[in-house]
Formats: sequence, structure tokens, C-alpha cells
Amino acid sequence: MTDATDTPPSCPECSGAHTYEMGTLLICPECGHEWAPAAAEPAADTRDAAIRDAVGNILADGDTVTVIKTLKVKGSPSGIKAGTKVRNIRLTAGVDGHDIDCRIDGFGPMQLKSSVVKKA
Repeated sequence: MTDATDTPPSCPECSGAHTYEMGTLLICPECGHEWAPAAAEPAADTRDAAIRDAVGNILADGDTVTVIKTLKVKGSPSGIKAGTKVRNIRLTAGVDGHDIDCRIDGFGPMQLKSSVVKKA
């Protein structure tokens, strides 16, 4: 008879409760995800620490991104139009969700949110 404390943890991908052990790995029969029990928590932390664009791609310093929607800019009558390419971005721990430092032609230095750009 198994103990209630011996039940394996839920799947980190689909939260399925029917996981089982096979050797040193835990396996979820619902989604097919396999993971090591000790690596379950650090993997989630690294995934959350990465800055991702609006589509989910991981961004890095020096990437080129495209603005996906028109943005209003104080002091500018037109703003930044959707489709504007921004080259050589720098990732920062910005203020108010603005985690990209960049220079946009015609506007100068700006801070953007990663949720309004996609990797080019």
C-alpha cells in the first residue's frame, strides 16, 4: 500500500495529477512531459526570468525587434507606427514594465515594453 506522502508532484506543464516515476524521471501520461524531480523548480525560475516578446520568443541584448502596434509618444503628433524596426536593443530591469532600452530613428532614446514588440 502506498502512502499519501509518496504521491509524485503534479506536472509542471499541464498540472496533471497522474504523474509517475520511471527511474530518475517523473512522467506525465496526459501531456508526455518528462522531468527530473530536482530540476522542476529551477527550470520554472529560469523560464520566468527571461524577457520574452509578445509572441513568446526569448529576447537578448543586440536583437532586432519590430513594434507590433502603433504607440503614442508624448510630444510627437504621429507616434511610433506599427512595423517600425528597432535595432540593437538592450534589456534592462526597467521602470513600470519598460524592459527594453533602444534608440528609434526620428525619436531618439526610448524605453519599450517587451509586450509590444516581436523578434525580427
